[in-house]
Amino acid sequence: MRILFAGSPAIAVPSLQLLEKRHDVVGVLTNPDAAKGRGRRLEPTDVAAAAECLTAGRAVRGLPAIPVLKPERLLAETRETVAALKPDLLVVVAYGHIFGPKFLALFPHGGINMHPSLLPKYRGCAPIPAAILNRDAETGISIQRLALEMDAGDILAVERIALNFEETTESLSAAAAEKGAALVARVVDELAAGSAAAVPQDDSAAVYCGMLRKEDGRLDWSRGALELDARIRAYSPWPGAHTAHGKQMLNVLEARPYAGAFAGAASAGRRAENGTVLGIDKGSGILVQTGDGLLALRVLQYETKKALDWRSFLNGARDFIGSRLGADYAD
Repeated sequence: MRILFAGSPAIAVPSLQLLEKRHDVVGVLTNPDAAKGRGRRLEPTDVAAAAECLTAGRAVRGLPAIPVLKPERLLAETRETVAALKPDLLVVVAYGHIFGPKFLALFPHGGINMHPSLLPKYRGCAPIPAAILNRDAETGISIQRLALEMDAGDILAVERIALNFEETTESLSAAAAEKGAALVARVVDELAAGSAAAVPQDDSAAVYCGMLRKEDGRLDWSRGALELDARIRAYSPWPGAHTAHGKQMLNVLEARPYAGAFAGAASAGRRAENGTVLGIDKGSGILVQTGDGLLALRVLQYETKKALDWRSFLNGARDFIGSRLGADYAD
């Protein structure tokens, strides 16, 4: 099977690597190089970098390089370049663009997409954070046929993933990348053998998730500890969970709902204000009052400083206990 692979971030790399071993990857379609880091240097996408490594390995074996296409838009020129590669199938993993009918017509076997959710749940661009935010007991991976409507294609394969409420978007993305690669490769094998079977989605059950914004990471201490924990995990590594401590921005990198009993949680029968740093639990971390329960902060980072475990953080923030987080946002 001659494959054009389309993808950009790290979650797509294992699928590209496995397909290159089992099929003929005739080209890679990815986003243009982007400015990154403090120096704002142009750097290739994770998929482009992986394709370059694969090309180096192919050269040793006397095989041709994998062409890497980085168009801003999928216009006529790109279609002509893709057509010249004579691909049979388009395989998409986190490319981030909608394919029009003219582009899809280039592939005799159509296109497939790996989506990290149990479709039709969480159609859209942020399905992994959505599953964590909603504290789902399971999520999964769906391989769908590409359709003109986003994430609405017939389902070719599904794998379920149980969640334990400790996953971050980073850790769950890594797991989905590996499991998804194996599922993609299996479906491509089935398509090549003519044995693939597709099941239409139930559009009436569709749930959508939108793009995350930087401001989504701001913690609202009137929310409960379980919800705040889910937000911190869902927004790791991006956009990151943060709050205000005085005039400084404080990133909360790791926290857990506190299940113990803390004697300092109330004084004279009065509940502390939301966001108040009540004290510490030596086994859990720094305890903060939320709208429902306490949250134990475990890893923190001032905006211009390095990340620290809670004990090390308190060594340099002696005014922290008794302060009120997020007060600048609320006042």
